[in-house]
Order: sequence, then structure tokens, then C-alpha cells
Amino acid sequence: MYGAEVWQIPTREINKILSAEMDVLRRSVRKSRMERIKNEHIKEIMEVKEKPDIIDIIQRKRLQWYGHVKRMQDERLPKLIME
Repeated sequence: MYGAEVWQIPTREINKILSAEMDVLRRSVRKSRMERIKNEHIKEIMEVKEKPDIIDIIQRKRLQWYGHVKRMQDERLPKLIME
């Protein structure tokens, strides 16, 4: 997740990231997709249902970076690049 503040993630890649995250959760509980267990149930088993997924974390990091840049002095390079 290092450098996630500046990642540009297309919608297609977001879907792949979310699928990979669910694949990791499924493997952790040793359930295959062939068993047809819903994603929500897998998240309940892993106790991550109420926690944000990886895309939400990336978006939060991007907003934090944006706020940081907005507070910078006007002559700083990151602020000049964003404007």
C-alpha cells in the first residue's frame, strides 16, 4: 500500500483488486467458490464485515494526501503539480 496516495486505479482494476481480496478471504477459511458461499458470509466468518475493504482504504489515503497538499505553501512542488 506504499504510495497508494497517488495511484490512478481504473474501474476494471478496482474489480480485480476486490476479487483478489475476496479470494484471499476465501482461502483463509478454506472455502472454494464451488461451495457457493456468499461473500457476506465469508466476511462474517473472518470478522471483517464491518471493516473497510482495500479500495476504501486507498481512497481514504488519497483524500488524506489531497488535504496535506492543500495545506502546503503555494510554492511547494506537489502543490504546483496538482494545480
